[in-house]
Amino acid sequence: RYDAGKDGFIDLMELKLMMEKLGAPQTHLGLKNMIKEVDEDLDSKLSFREFLLIFRKAAAGELQEDSGLHALARLSEIDVSTEGVKGAKNFFEAKAQAINEASRFEEEIKAEQEEKKKQAEELKQRKAAFKELQSTFTQ
Repeated sequence: RYDAGKDGFIDLMELKLMMEKLGAPQTHLGLKNMIKEVDEDLDSKLSFREFLLIFRKAAAGELQEDSGLHALARLSEIDVSTEGVKGAKNFFEAKAQAINEASRFEEEIKAEQEEKKKQAEELKQRKAAFKELQSTFTQ
């Protein structure tokens, strides 16, 4: 769901979006450190295997309490060792779908707000045009 490039990896910007959607936004440096901590092949992006490594490290107590990876692991509610990779994949897909549904409502609200701003701007322009016409008659 968060792989916007559809390349099978989560890059820095996709991780940023994912963390924001999960309610745990991170700084640019924090995001880089998150990737660096589990990036086994040093390609500066997360593969599915590396993503699952986050939860293995969390279960083993290898993540710092204040790290972004710890926050990500805490946001999940699945034990990969119990559910297996397929169960984890299904869980994350369902969780991402729920988040996307919530974001769809956010997008609708934003669209309504943009429409209201547009209408207010049009009203402002009409008033300015009216005042300009009015000034030509008062002179």
